[in-house]
Amino acid sequence: MRVVSVLGLDVGSKRIGVAGCDPTGLIAGGLETIVRSNLGADLDAIRRWVECRRVQTVVIGLPRNMNGSLGPQAHRIQHFGQQLARVIDVPIDYVDERLSTVQAGRSLQSVSATRRKALIDQQAAAIILQQWLDIRRCHHSPKQEPLDE
Repeated sequence: MRVVSVLGLDVGSKRIGVAGCDPTGLIAGGLETIVRSNLGADLDAIRRWVECRRVQTVVIGLPRNMNGSLGPQAHRIQHFGQQLARVIDVPIDYVDERLSTVQAGRSLQSVSATRRKALIDQQAAAIILQQWLDIRRCHHSPKQEPLDE
C-alpha cells in the first residue's frame, strides 16, 4: 500500500486552516487553525506540519471570482504560496476554493458559535484538500506516477 501525505491550507488574512489526509489519500480532516501573526511565524508553523507529517504535496485553496478569474485575494494567496515554497521542499498545488468557507459553515451549523469559529477554517481546508484528493483519484491514470510507493 502506498502512503499518501498531503496538507491542505485555507489561507485567510486572520487565520490559516490546516487539514491533512489519511494514509490512503481518501479522506481529509482538519488538523489546526493557525492564528496569523507575521509571515515568518505563519510559514514556520506550516513548515513544522510538513516535516512532522512528511508531507509530499501542499494544496492551497485559491479564491477565484465567481466567473473563474483571479482577483486581488487570489493574487495574495499565490504570493503566500511563493513565500511558502521558499521554506518547504515539496510541490505546492492550488485548488479553486469558491464557496468552501460557506460550505464549511453549513457543515458546522450544529456546533456552538464559539467552537464553530475555531473549526471553520480547518473545515474549509479539509474541503479544499478533499476536492484535490477526489480530482486526483478520478483523473489518475496508469501513466501517472503515484505520490509515494
